[in-house]
Amino acid sequence: MFEGFEEFDVRTAGATIHGRRGGAGPAVLLLHGIPETHLMWHRVAPELAREYTVIATDLRGFGDSGKPASAPDHSPYSMREIARDQVEVMRELGFREFAVVGHDRGARCAYRMALDHPDVVDRLAVLDVIPTGDSFRLADKDFSLGFWVWSFLAAAEPVPETLIAGAPDVFVNHMLDAWSAEIDVFPTDIRAEYIEKFRDPATVHAICEEYRAAATLDFQHDEADRGQRRISCPVLALWSATGAVASWYDPVQIWRAWADDFRGFPVSAGHFLPEEAPEETTAHLLSFLAE
Repeated sequence: MFEGFEEFDVRTAGATIHGRRGGAGPAVLLLHGIPETHLMWHRVAPELAREYTVIATDLRGFGDSGKPASAPDHSPYSMREIARDQVEVMRELGFREFAVVGHDRGARCAYRMALDHPDVVDRLAVLDVIPTGDSFRLADKDFSLGFWVWSFLAAAEPVPETLIAGAPDVFVNHMLDAWSAEIDVFPTDIRAEYIEKFRDPATVHAICEEYRAAATLDFQHDEADRGQRRISCPVLALWSATGAVASWYDPVQIWRAWADDFRGFPVSAGHFLPEEAPEETTAHLLSFLAE
């Protein structure tokens, strides 16, 4: 797993970011979602590394990255700040321009990065999401029940933190199993690693702060940019053919409102595209990156 990759820890202005680097060629940054870490890319990163320099990181608050103190307005865990971390990491590693691929929460970081730092992101791929602002604007009964983590984790401290501490394995396993098409897709050691990270109260609090920021600052930032700023680089969106994005929304229409140079495709998998359909996901990414 990640053979030939080197681990690193880079200090940014706001946190320490942990990750792995491998391969050679143009740079591609991979960003994970919840409840995972950068390990979610273990089936995709080595294939991309045949042609690209691949950097896979843990987002601020997740995995082995730092968990800085938050603030009353949750700003240290806004996607604006989390994206700034990743730009600083890439600069420290020697890359002033790069492609970014994000899944779930990582995709929200990725498109915010493309909006805030258009000079550094030359290609953007977002996996199984629509923008946060659109998600809240279009929220209905299906969203409330299906994306329950958005409201649960954004609840006032210390309610979600305390409840998760009582059974982190139940919380993580439910997300992995309920959102995937096959429950045996996650290797035992990978699943155990995801669960172990949620046993750390600092990690859980940081992730809750991220969801509190999503419901406030991230939404506000998206709404401020709506119709005012567009994603200037080419954009690829992939989504589960049977999941919420395909069932509740028209992802092509939504993403085209944010980007002129856009293409999008459904993937035969549940929510965790890189782990459930690594070959199909990798093929789409390689085709997009080579354009």
